[in-house]
Amino acid sequence: MTGPFFRFRFPFMRVTFVQPAGFNFVPGQSDFTVLANRMPPIGILQLAAWLEKHGHTAHVHDCLGPYAPRGIEANVQAVLATDPEIVGFSATTSAFMEAVEMAAAIRQQRPQVRIVFGNVHVTSIGAPILAHFPEIDFLCIGEGEGAMLDIANGLLPRDIPNLIFRDENGRAVINPRRSRILNLDELPFPAYEKLAGFPQGYHLPLFSYEKRWGATMITSRGCPFTCSFCDRTVFERLYKFNSPQYVYEHFRYLRDRFGVHHINIYDDLFTANKKRTQALCELLIEKPLGMNFNCAIRTGHTDAELLALLKRAGALMVSMGIESADADMMARHKAGVSLAAVRETVAQIHAAGLRAKGLFIFGLPGETPDTLRKTSDFILSLDLDDMNMTKFCPLYGAPLWDECISNREGDFNEDWRLMNCMNFVFKPAGFESREEMDALYNWHIQRFYNGKAYQRRFMKSLWQHRWSLWHLIRHLPQVFKAHRYFSANRAKFEAERQSFAPHPRQPRNLPPFLSQELREDAVAALDAGTVGITRYAKTR
Repeated sequence: MTGPFFRFRFPFMRVTFVQPAGFNFVPGQSDFTVLANRMPPIGILQLAAWLEKHGHTAHVHDCLGPYAPRGIEANVQAVLATDPEIVGFSATTSAFMEAVEMAAAIRQQRPQVRIVFGNVHVTSIGAPILAHFPEIDFLCIGEGEGAMLDIANGLLPRDIPNLIFRDENGRAVINPRRSRILNLDELPFPAYEKLAGFPQGYHLPLFSYEKRWGATMITSRGCPFTCSFCDRTVFERLYKFNSPQYVYEHFRYLRDRFGVHHINIYDDLFTANKKRTQALCELLIEKPLGMNFNCAIRTGHTDAELLALLKRAGALMVSMGIESADADMMARHKAGVSLAAVRETVAQIHAAGLRAKGLFIFGLPGETPDTLRKTSDFILSLDLDDMNMTKFCPLYGAPLWDECISNREGDFNEDWRLMNCMNFVFKPAGFESREEMDALYNWHIQRFYNGKAYQRRFMKSLWQHRWSLWHLIRHLPQVFKAHRYFSANRAKFEAERQSFAPHPRQPRNLPPFLSQELREDAVAALDAGTVGITRYAKTR
C-alpha cells in the first residue's frame, strides 16, 4: 500500500483509538459487570498521549465508557464523529469480532480511513488475521508506540517494524520486530483527560479501596517468569519499568489534575525489581501524597521488610497469584511457588497491616472436582481479605495453547467471544460437563463470601468501604432491574447458551504466530540481546 495516504498526510494526522466493548451474552442488555469495575483503557490512552506528543491529533473512544452508546452502529457513528484518518482498535480475544464488525462498518462508510488492529490477540496470531479480515489494513504487533507513530508520520508500510500488511498482490508481509522501548520514562502519562467521565465514571473493584476517586496505572512492561497460562508475545520476558521518580510524579499528576486518591497498579509483578520498589516507597514516605495503592507481589520474592515499607508508603492491599492448592497442578502451571510459602506470605502481609488478596484459576488442564475442592478448602484456611477465581481461558501465545487445542486432556470450544475468563471454554477431562464446572465455581464463590471469616472482616471495615457502599446504593435501580430481567428469563438464557452458534466469520485452529519452540528460542535470543525474533518471524 503506497498510495497518497502515505505521501501527503504527514505531519497532521487525526487518529482515533477504540476499545471495543466485547461480547455480552445477554442480547440487548448492558454489561452490568461495569457496575462493579470499570477500568480506563490504559494502553490506548498511552498511545494517544504519545502521538499528541509528536504533533498528531488523537481521540479515544471507550465502548465500555460511562457515556458510550449501546450497539455497534451507534459506537461506529461516535468514532466517525471524530473525523479520523486512522482508526486503531485495541481488541482482546473476546472483543475481537465486535472490533471487526465496527471496522467493516467504518470501511463501508469511510473507505479512505486506514484501520489498524493491535493488542495481544493480534500479536500472538499475526498474519493469518489479514487473510480472514479484509477490512483490516495493518496489524501492529508488540509494543505499539513506534509503529503507530511511523504510520501517522506517513512512512511506507515496508519501512515500519512491528507491522504486518498486504503487498500489492494481497500477500501478507511480516516486518521485523523493532527493539523494545528500554526507557519507559520517555513515554508521557496516559491521556486520561480524553475519557468522558473520568475519573467519576470509572471505578476500581468494589471494596478494594478506601479513598476516592480511583484510577489504574501500569508502571512496568514484561515479566521475568513463565507461567503455563500466560501469553508473553507482546513484551516477552524482557522486564522494563518506570523509575521511582516517574511513578511518583504520575501519582501526583493523577491526584492534582483529577482528584484521584487511590491507584490500582496492574503490573504483572510490581515488586519484580526490589530496588525500584524500595526507592519508590521511600519517596512516598518522605514526601507523602495522601494516596493509597494496591499492587501485585510474588510468593518467594517478598519479605517482611518490603511489606512493611509498602504499608508505610500507602499500600492498602497486595495480590499474589496462587492459582491452585494442588501440588501437582502448581508444579505444572506455577513452578516455584509452594503452599507453605503462600501461608507464610499471607501471614507476613497481615503482620504488616496490609490486606491480602489471593488470585486463583479454575479449570486448567489437570483440574478435577477434587483439586477444586482442595483449592477451596485452602482458600478458606488462608483467612484472605479477598480473592478472585478466574475461569481458565487458553490464550494463543501461552505455552498451554497447543495442549488445549489438541483435546488430549479436555474439550476446547474456541469461540473468541466467550474467551473472556467468564466462561468455561476449556473443559478438563476430569469433568463430565461445563455445567458441573459452573456449579462447583458458584459453590466456591458463595462459600467464600458467605463464610463467617469474610463476613466478620467485611463488617469491621464497613466505614472504610463507605464509597463502595454509596456506589452500590446509587445504582440499586440498575441492579434490581438486572436481577429481575435475568431471573425472569433464566430458562431462555440457558437455552440460548446451549445452542449458541459460532460467529460465521471467526476462523478456528489458526497457528500461533510462532511455534512454541520458536517462541522459546526467540525469547532466549532477545534475552541475550540479539535480533532473535526478527529472524524467526521471517521463517513463517
